[in-house]
Amino acid sequence: MFVTKIAIDLGTCNSLVFIPKKGIVLQEPSVVAITEPEKRILAVGEEAKSMIGRTPETIKVYRPLKDGVIADYRVTQAMLKHFIQKAQGGLRIFKPELVISVPAGSTSTERRAVIGAALSAGAKRAFVVKEPILAAIGAGIPINSSQGSMVIDIGGGTSEIAVISLGGIVTSNSIRTGGDKMDLAISEYIKKKYNLAIGTQSAE
Repeated sequence: MFVTKIAIDLGTCNSLVFIPKKGIVLQEPSVVAITEPEKRILAVGEEAKSMIGRTPETIKVYRPLKDGVIADYRVTQAMLKHFIQKAQGGLRIFKPELVISVPAGSTSTERRAVIGAALSAGAKRAFVVKEPILAAIGAGIPINSSQGSMVIDIGGGTSEIAVISLGGIVTSNSIRTGGDKMDLAISEYIKKKYNLAIGTQSAE
């Protein structure tokens, strides 16, 4: 089967890849390992995350997305390319069309950056959709109803709160606070109360 349509939930902490009739085919951390100073990409996703805290100074492991938007364009492009290739498997005859989630509060410049990165990563066309709409569809909420529905989507970098009615967002707020800051609060509490330093993975 040729994969021509792919949906990607590009998250600060984790990314999910969905293919019609197959469901979620990939769920990996939004993490990339690169060499310094050559800036050569060594690993993406699970493989890169396993390197955290175990690499020499010449290898940097980090997230190219911050607060739900692109912080490092080139590395995000490489990560998207990795996700597309894994989703397609060995069949890469056609360039796929991508639908990618973005925070409701993202700017037009940030949305253009996502589309540009997707096209550079090998997509034929790329579309961005606001996360609360996709979250509501995924939760089975009748978004076309005239009744208002509130959606709260807590991610790693951002929390999206939106009221949806008649297929659109009536009002929304995007707070640049999510699971990452919760993890930080937990690690700081453990350090303060028990004088014990723990890493981000333990806090998570």
